[in-house]
Amino acid sequence: MEREGRAVGAASGELVTIGEFARLSRLSAKALRRYDELGLLRPALVDPVNGYRYYDPAQVEGARLVAWLRRIGMPLSRIGRIVALDAGAAAVEIRSYWARVEAETAARRDLAMYLVDHLSAEGRAMSRIPGNTGSTSNAGGTGNAGGTGRTGSSGGAEGMGSRGGRGSSGSGVPGGPGVLGGPVAVPLAIRCAALTDTGAVRTTNQDAAFAGPRLLAVADGFGEGGAEASAAAIEALKPTAWGGGDGALSAADLLNALEDTADSASRAVRDAVAPCADPDGSGTTLTAMLWTGSRLGLVHIGDSRAYLLRGGELFRITHDHSLVQSMIDDGSLSREEAASHPGRALLLKALVGKARPAPVAVACRPDVRLQEVLPGDRYLLCSDGLSAVVDEAELRAAVIAAEAPEEAVRRLVGLAHEAGGPDNVACVVADVVVAAEE
Repeated sequence: MEREGRAVGAASGELVTIGEFARLSRLSAKALRRYDELGLLRPALVDPVNGYRYYDPAQVEGARLVAWLRRIGMPLSRIGRIVALDAGAAAVEIRSYWARVEAETAARRDLAMYLVDHLSAEGRAMSRIPGNTGSTSNAGGTGNAGGTGRTGSSGGAEGMGSRGGRGSSGSGVPGGPGVLGGPVAVPLAIRCAALTDTGAVRTTNQDAAFAGPRLLAVADGFGEGGAEASAAAIEALKPTAWGGGDGALSAADLLNALEDTADSASRAVRDAVAPCADPDGSGTTLTAMLWTGSRLGLVHIGDSRAYLLRGGELFRITHDHSLVQSMIDDGSLSREEAASHPGRALLLKALVGKARPAPVAVACRPDVRLQEVLPGDRYLLCSDGLSAVVDEAELRAAVIAAEAPEEAVRRLVGLAHEAGGPDNVACVVADVVVAAEE
């Protein structure tokens, strides 16, 4: 009798068959069975005798949400968390996921365009070798397209001061991914200084900074093991760890070294925070530049920043992996509103203590890219304890006015204190100089 009652309930319209529900939700019956097995979308009723699945029409909206999220490539594990949230919280989670996808796509695009430019340049060089009859018209055209076609997010640059908009392309930044003319002819060196400060409010300092002839780095730790995480991330990048010797690495070798050191930093952070009571809640940002004698390789994750001063203009050459930056990017938040947004500290990517499945770990890998340099360039790396509290015009003026890197870092930390010093601050300033001068 119970079985008959359930069948009548389904037939009377209170519940619908899996076939009808598949039509309503735009999900296949096979997908519905899979989602039932995973606990993602349970049927309202499963007949205990024949195993037929019946669904409540009220489940259609949730099922359609699952279908839409699958269409944008979201993993099932994350979908399971989102469908359990209310609409507002689900919207925040979806925005966070898509911002991360866009950042990773942009990072891959920049690397792809670098390879196009690099190989095109090699093709043009080969065409100048006597006896080489290979055509170079396609290579040259590809290189031009790659050098001018990049705009926007991760790895792209944002001008400051007179170049304050986000519409400038990555190739518009001097030495960015579109400038791949190879190492400069004159021997160059780095003159640098680093400084960290607890600030006026915090009682401990979880920021770390390092400045040496082969490595510039800042890291902003968070959580119980934040100080250990930031120190471990930088230690993993020191020259002895990535093989930086006296000889200049080729572009290809440097890209490989950047990938290897980024992975080493991730492992080092996990190991450093493992003894914490809550290792999953600890981690660090990392913005670092590795110097080979002719190029700088950039490793970046989180919302610490790197800037380039060239020709009197200051350019940001990193892109924040944060929720508010993603909202600025899609036009839903202005820069002025971002300064007071309650989620401004929420990071989309960082080095954390939690071990992740392989696909997620790849998606959360730091951005890597190459930066060509010129004598006279000045670089600033800083945590958000500086960039979040000091007006951009003041930041630019301080970087320009200081004669030497040591003076520059003192000025910058002083500006953070004048702004109230609400957070730890770390900064590195480095000048590219002709080696004979150094």
